[in-house]
Amino acid sequence: MQTMDPVQVVWARYTGAFVLAMFFLNPVSKPGMMVTRRPWMQIGRSALLLLSTVLNFIALRYLQLDEVLSVMFSTPFIVAVLSGPILGEWVGWRRWIAICVGFFGVLLVARPGFGGIHPAALLAVGSAICYAVYVIITRLLARTDSSETTLFYSNLVGALALAPVVPFFWSTPPSYFVIGLMVFIGACGSVGHYLLIQGHRLAPASTLAPFIYTQMVWTTALGFLVFGDVPHFWTIVGGVIVVASGLYLLNRERQVGKAASSGGTPPE
Repeated sequence: MQTMDPVQVVWARYTGAFVLAMFFLNPVSKPGMMVTRRPWMQIGRSALLLLSTVLNFIALRYLQLDEVLSVMFSTPFIVAVLSGPILGEWVGWRRWIAICVGFFGVLLVARPGFGGIHPAALLAVGSAICYAVYVIITRLLARTDSSETTLFYSNLVGALALAPVVPFFWSTPPSYFVIGLMVFIGACGSVGHYLLIQGHRLAPASTLAPFIYTQMVWTTALGFLVFGDVPHFWTIVGGVIVVASGLYLLNRERQVGKAASSGGTPPE
């Protein structure tokens, strides 16, 4: 959305998601949805997601998209390292290999330059760390709070935090189409985060984290469909590697689930 300031776009994403979640989940008839056993953890988790988004926007002012994405795709490594001591979900050597292979596929797609590192890269690193901790906290909250409660606080904190500053960046949407896109962003954000929360209720954080790599695949596909950007050869090769890594992780998780249900020893 070239006609809108990034701050206004992020505000539209959170506010639109909050309004839509309120409409469909209806906390008035379900007041228990707003009750959480860990309010500060809910607020901290939501703040980490917002901070990760803001740091990414700032980094993109100085770095190329492929450079920022390459740094952000270090998130699965951070999640895998933290999952053991914090969640007790230790990562076996086969999953480590799958995570590394997926990251290699991303590097093939992004092919970041090897020149001097811009200081703004530290902002991208900070964004990756924030997002990784956000993923870990999401898994922790899935053990005590409902998915609807976590989704409610995710959208509420972001909308309230941006409300005081968005007037300074506000510009009137030039058309109903742009307004529709802003609403669509909110809807996608709300549905996406609900699915993410549900996923962390069913699978370990280290298993889900590598699926962030598929963003490169979807970004490339949408770029071709919407903007006519023809993917490079290495983009296709890297995308195949990323998808294969994700499918392998899905299969490993299925094997772990089968072993656990049958009382056997789960594979690494």
